[in-house]
Amino acid sequence: MPTAPVTPFSLEQIGTGTARFPSGVPIPTHSDQMVDPYFKSRMPKEHQVDCLLFWPQQAGTYPGLVLLHDWWGLTGQMKDLGARLACEGYMVIIPNLYGRLGGMVTANDEVAAALLERQNDDQVITDINSCCEYLNTRTTAKKNIHGVVGYGMGGTYALRFACHRKRLRAAVSYYGKMVTPNEMMKNLFSPVLYHQAGKDTWATQDEIEQLRSASAAYAKRIDIQCYPNASQAFCNEMKPSAYDADSASLAWERTASFLKSCFQGT
Repeated sequence: MPTAPVTPFSLEQIGTGTARFPSGVPIPTHSDQMVDPYFKSRMPKEHQVDCLLFWPQQAGTYPGLVLLHDWWGLTGQMKDLGARLACEGYMVIIPNLYGRLGGMVTANDEVAAALLERQNDDQVITDINSCCEYLNTRTTAKKNIHGVVGYGMGGTYALRFACHRKRLRAAVSYYGKMVTPNEMMKNLFSPVLYHQAGKDTWATQDEIEQLRSASAAYAKRIDIQCYPNASQAFCNEMKPSAYDADSASLAWERTASFLKSCFQGT
């Protein structure tokens, strides 16, 4: 029987918390709040990004990861993934990408599709970027040493964000859709690991070929790993009809190895 891979930290060593900060503007620091007597009572004009945090409690600084949830919202499964990534030695932040829609969570695919349809991609990318800026205010996170990991809808945003933030060190997309227009891939700055579900009908084979072609055309480092018998959401234990334990385990091992290589020496 195979043994579970040893991680740098156990779940018992992981701290958890929440964060709330304005999107698209400088993140107020503790010093800013101390010198502003009206900080607590002032009503913010900007959208406030609500997030969960996970980090190793051992003293030190760690690379930051922004974890992006699928179209069902910030579910319990995503929280488990956040803690699991922190066990690998990262400061993890999970923004609620549905914050402007009431922070909804659903198990219904039709409701999830409707929520995704209402999303404003530019606003979401701004929120994700603000997560990186927030990490830069944390004493436990390394400055500007960040990566992004996304699942489904979040995997699509992970690819888009990797074409947006120049200082990003790594991007992992689990069965996300291709960036459009394709020319945006010219601006891809970080290495990408893409996990393809072989039986996916949402992120289609045609889109994967576009991703592969863009990688070659613009000389970008994109590693596409295919799981032939897996369906969309094969990593989601909350979707028994799609969950594939063997493929999910292999994808996780590849993700952990990829991130370790991207952050090595930082």
